[in-house]
Amino acid sequence: MEIDEIRKTLPHRYPFLFVDRITHIKERSIEGIKNLSINEPFFQGHFPDYPIMPGVLIVEAMAQVGGILVLKRIEREKDTVAIFMGIDKARFRKPVRPGDQLRITAEILNLKGRVAKLSCKAYVKDELVSEAEILVGLSKRE
Repeated sequence: MEIDEIRKTLPHRYPFLFVDRITHIKERSIEGIKNLSINEPFFQGHFPDYPIMPGVLIVEAMAQVGGILVLKRIEREKDTVAIFMGIDKARFRKPVRPGDQLRITAEILNLKGRVAKLSCKAYVKDELVSEAEILVGLSKRE
């Protein structure tokens, strides 16, 4: 899934679209990529002498990848969006720096109606940098 299809699936736009590509999608799992350059706006203010990606934005990237999985998995109306509903067991293991490529995986743990609980993980060079359980729900745009 390339950026044009991602932009059709998610309502997010610059500077809050944190998915550049979906590399694998299956019935209950997905893998996506976020490339990070020094030009990302958050690097200018988040430890400018030692720029790192804020943990909350790593969680948002994981939620966006998981949201794509849920949107593709559940039959829905045209104007449906994936809403970030909750987070548990978030852990941040290593800093994510300019030039890194985040590889994000999400797996459905539980799916009830229009709400999914996901196990999400973010890697840099196959090393786990962050993980969380994320709750995503589908909502009709008003």
